[in-house]
Amino acid sequence: MSSISGRHAQSELTAEGIAASGLTSEKLSLPNLQSKMKCDPEGYESELILVYEQFKSSMNLFEEQAARSFTSLSGVSTDSTVSKDLGDRSMFLSHVTPFYPKLLVNFPKELAILLKSSARTLPSGLRVHVTQALILLINRKIVDIGETLELFMELQTLGDRVLRKLAFSHIVHSIRRMNQKHKNDMKNRALQNILFALLQQEDEAKAKRSLITLCELHRRRVWFDDRTANAICSACFHSSSRIMIASLSFLLDYEKIEDDSDSDLADSEDEQTANPQVVVNKEAIYKANNKGTSSSKKKKQAKLQRVVRSMKKQQRVQSENNNTSYYSPLNHLKDAQGFAEKLFSRLQTCNERFEIKMMMLKVIARTVGLHHLILLNFYPYLQRYVQPHQRDVTNLLAAAVQACHDMVPPDAVEPLFKQVVNQFVHDRSRPEAISVGINVVREICLRMPLLMTEDLLQDLVLYKKSNEKAVSAAARSLLTLFREICPSLLVKKDRGRPTNPKARPKAFGEVSVASSVPGIELLDQEDNVSDDDVEEGSVGLSDYDNQSDEDVDPGEEDVNCENDGDNASDNGSGDDDKIDDECNSDEEFSEDDDAIDSATEDDESDGEAEDIVDSKMQDNSSLASEDDDVDEKESKGIKRKISDIDVNAASNSLRALKKLAGAKTEHNSLNTEEDGILSNEDFQRIKELKAKKDARSVLAQHGFKLPSSDQLSTKRVDAAKLEANIRKKLSKEERLAIIRAGREDRGRYQAKTALKKKKTGGSSNQQKEHKKLMPLAAKRSKVSRSKIEKKRKQARAGKQFRGRKAWK
Repeated sequence: MSSISGRHAQSELTAEGIAASGLTSEKLSLPNLQSKMKCDPEGYESELILVYEQFKSSMNLFEEQAARSFTSLSGVSTDSTVSKDLGDRSMFLSHVTPFYPKLLVNFPKELAILLKSSARTLPSGLRVHVTQALILLINRKIVDIGETLELFMELQTLGDRVLRKLAFSHIVHSIRRMNQKHKNDMKNRALQNILFALLQQEDEAKAKRSLITLCELHRRRVWFDDRTANAICSACFHSSSRIMIASLSFLLDYEKIEDDSDSDLADSEDEQTANPQVVVNKEAIYKANNKGTSSSKKKKQAKLQRVVRSMKKQQRVQSENNNTSYYSPLNHLKDAQGFAEKLFSRLQTCNERFEIKMMMLKVIARTVGLHHLILLNFYPYLQRYVQPHQRDVTNLLAAAVQACHDMVPPDAVEPLFKQVVNQFVHDRSRPEAISVGINVVREICLRMPLLMTEDLLQDLVLYKKSNEKAVSAAARSLLTLFREICPSLLVKKDRGRPTNPKARPKAFGEVSVASSVPGIELLDQEDNVSDDDVEEGSVGLSDYDNQSDEDVDPGEEDVNCENDGDNASDNGSGDDDKIDDECNSDEEFSEDDDAIDSATEDDESDGEAEDIVDSKMQDNSSLASEDDDVDEKESKGIKRKISDIDVNAASNSLRALKKLAGAKTEHNSLNTEEDGILSNEDFQRIKELKAKKDARSVLAQHGFKLPSSDQLSTKRVDAAKLEANIRKKLSKEERLAIIRAGREDRGRYQAKTALKKKKTGGSSNQQKEHKKLMPLAAKRSKVSRSKIEKKRKQARAGKQFRGRKAWK
């Protein structure tokens, strides 16, 4: 019975079913059938089976052709109608697959098998149609991307440009869509393993396509992790030079690519911030709060809030862009030292072009600077290329600067440093070379100031008097740098007014370790200033907190007491009372000391007494040498600090030991009263005080601020900045273009007489005189009067005495 019903269904398929689908010929109208199947899937199962059988038969023909490598002119591949029918049926079946999941359960696999087995023999149009059908199934989540990723990577290597672009965009967008809401680490790791395996293969085409896919996903921040970054960096060691060049160019130009073409992340933000920014002024705030009715005030306040929100969003976007501009995949290297050494060894042995060697040099220098590596053989290798006539010498010098940091021994970089100075900075060198050399010296000294010597610095600073702007500007920038780093290396007239005259660079290997909360001394200084403001007649110690313990000697107290009578007339009444109290207390201590000394004199030996006498003589000599400093401090009325007491020197005076012990107990009692735990308000106050201190230092330095070593390592050295203020010679075409641009607003040349004739105003007085209408008698009388006047002038001119006067 079942066989009879099957034959009946088959007969209905050929007659009524095809007629119901609206066909007038034997060929099925697939778009109409597709729309009807979506409306009524169960009623059109027979038509689906017919189309599916036709698809299978066409696919078998193409598979047989691929197996027999049949390429004659009469082959199936040359028949455009057969290939078009197969492409249309594959797209039709992919559209209706979600409505018939059971009947078309094997359809996706058959498409994938067709592309794997006979993709190279299929016509280009049919290949694209079948690929689009498979992409449609993947987008509808009928097929997983992990099952077809390797297939799509192979399709990119067939040489078909349209197919390559289609497969590449599908992979990138599907992986990006998969990680849009949340990242699935399991799937990402499986897909990464497939691409990493392709990248390690010897096949250049597959490795290149996998590298391009990884770079694109990393640039779009889809796979922004350590594994992808390390895989891209490991491509620098591929056996194919093309893969190596692609990886090096991505690592070098990553910041530029990110700034220029990260359009997918910033499209929506750019559309919102494209409008001109509205500045919130005081007038708008006043009107929003005080002008108009209550409803208008609400509207104005809402407008102000929208403006403030847009400004904050724009600032946030700018800060994010600034933070990400210094990122590079080299930051995520697991073994940075091994990477740099391996790439440097390949650089020494490779026979590539000079441009490729320069790319490898830049990547090595960038890695050394980012991770503070020590690669001592790299600097002598750079030294052989440091010549003014070398091609791309500024890029080479920028790489040399990038490879310098404070962890490299100065002895390793000193030959390179001297080579730069000797080759670029001398009297016979061109101004362009001198300016580049001084700029390179400045950048290297900014990272390693220990390389500079006093004689060399003074010679380089003399170039500030040069007539060339580029040379003088470079010399002044070097002078400004050493005013902040080490002013003592400069001549006195060149030091100016440095913020810290005793500033010196750190020694090699010296590290400043924070022993307490950074910035807590600012709170102490603020407390001291506030206490000194409350006390009358006292002088604050905040200006002297930076003095070292060596500036104050334990013997200064005795000198203070001895000179109190001399300085009493100079000081004020409040200061006199304090000094008298101190001297009285010191006298009491001295009386106690005499009593104790007299009680212990019998027990002490003569040798110990001689030692005490010698120590007192030494104290007296030290006091005599420091009388000037003590007088200055006495005139200011400064109280002596407990931290200035030297324990070793105070051991000879029992009075000083007692005073030190009392001060320590007071200090400990203060510490016990204050638990030493900082609150949130204290940290906020430290942050504010730091900001004020930085602002004061920047104002004092006229905007110049020394960057830290971490900032210098992340900052990329631009070769164009080494050529700042250098005038490049223009070609003849460029000069003519500038001349023509200057002539655009100027009219055609005309003589001055022609311009005078073209007057726009009225006629002159002379012209009016000629045109005046007068009677004939009046004209004749005027002519006779003018003649008589001329004769009189001539007569007077002849009789005038023009000689020397007889009187004075």
